[in-house]
Amino acid sequence: MAKGLGKGINALFNTVDTNEEAVVLVAIDKIEANPFQPRKKFDKMAINELRDSIKIHGVLQPVILRQIDDKYQLVVGERRYRASKAANLKDIPAVIRQLSDVEMMELSVIENLQREDLSPLEEAESYAFLMKNLKLTQAKLAERIGKSRPYIANFIRLLTLPDEVQDMLRDGSLSVGHSRALLGLKVKKNILPLAKKTVNEGLTVRQLEKIVTDTNEFVSRETIKPKKVPAYIRESEDQLRSKFGTAVNIKRKDKKGKIEIEFLSDEDLNRILDILDIDLD
Repeated sequence: MAKGLGKGINALFNTVDTNEEAVVLVAIDKIEANPFQPRKKFDKMAINELRDSIKIHGVLQPVILRQIDDKYQLVVGERRYRASKAANLKDIPAVIRQLSDVEMMELSVIENLQREDLSPLEEAESYAFLMKNLKLTQAKLAERIGKSRPYIANFIRLLTLPDEVQDMLRDGSLSVGHSRALLGLKVKKNILPLAKKTVNEGLTVRQLEKIVTDTNEFVSRETIKPKKVPAYIRESEDQLRSKFGTAVNIKRKDKKGKIEIEFLSDEDLNRILDILDIDLD
């Protein structure tokens, strides 16, 4: 989903290319998981497939580590590390880098953004992570990674969905299209019940968009309903309409207000002025 980041992401950080760095073998039992790993879910089937490949061909690309005392922390290569453990390897090829916590976080995010199987929420979380830690606006981040600002904004907005709706998106019950349609609701408390309706009834994105549009139009009509006009004001308006033969509105705020008399042409204006006994000559 994050395919095509290319030179944009490399302009933001140092490349994760390890071709020109020394590769060493590191004991797997000395490696700790990445404490800043933004990815929450790993495909077990994909890990098992990689495990089987590693048993035959070995680890073809080294992981990236940083050393902490006599241990190492994984920076890049979580799936290779997990698959190697599953394959019962004792050692794994690695490149050791001297990295600060921030640099380590950045490289972890890069690896995830460069993967094509990143989930929508994982991609959104990665963008939010970069913005927070690098103090970047959406526009600046978009410029630096070669994406449009609306592209970044659309993913970031997914993080504003209620947690239960995010879970539906995460497990595939809702698509990104469904989620974006739900975000268009004017009354945010309606998002969760409408999300449940969408899942239960198997609504398409088009059907959901139609419901959202209809719901928003109803909300707008309810919002702009005229305030209740006191009976004496309505009676006064009726009397004035009868007298002038046109629409008359009395608008009042506190103790002040105004009377609006509608006219449809110059002749109509003169007719009303005659009733008022006003001579403009």
